[in-house]
Amino acid sequence: MRLVDRGYGVETVSSAMPGVERAVSGDFDAVVLDLGLPDLDGEQALKMIRAVTAIPVVIATARDDEPGIVRLLDAGADDYVTKPFSAEHLAARLRAVLRRSGPDEGSRQLSVGELNIDLDTRQVTLAGERLDLKSKEFDLLAYLAERPGRVVRKRELLAAVWRQPYGGPDKTIDVHLSWIRKKLGESAAAPRFIHTERGVGVRLVDPDE
Repeated sequence: MRLVDRGYGVETVSSAMPGVERAVSGDFDAVVLDLGLPDLDGEQALKMIRAVTAIPVVIATARDDEPGIVRLLDAGADDYVTKPFSAEHLAARLRAVLRRSGPDEGSRQLSVGELNIDLDTRQVTLAGERLDLKSKEFDLLAYLAERPGRVVRKRELLAAVWRQPYGGPDKTIDVHLSWIRKKLGESAAAPRFIHTERGVGVRLVDPDE
């Protein structure tokens, strides 16, 4: 495959479960997922990855039937290559998905109502007043702000913000949300920006909409 010769840093694993764990660790820019895994069907591994992270996934498959490819794309794959393929072909596919998933240089400011989040300086202001947030508070708030109005499950937050892909104590999230709410001038009983959907997750909204 020799992606290394083309300037890529590559780490390989030979089975699904270690691969899923590494894929959601936050240490990589993209995943090349071979469907022929010894311990778990590749489609199931794809669904596990996609449940907790938006990392680009390129499927490597010997299957060339259209319904199967469509099913994989619907399950969350970003692209696919059909075996046999060259390193040049795979590198081109990786460049394409990385371009699509890369940061938009014009979108480094997130705004939800009067709440403004600067991803570069990691500063947050509310109605022009700066809020003093700790590192995880910022990460949590920014993750929600990137998905305004969407209910985000706590499992997803644990994976994305705390790098715990297989879950952890919900109390960690609840405590951080409580700290953020206090700084936003609200509470769980009287929410403005952060709303809890009991048994589902939390969402960040513009209180004026």
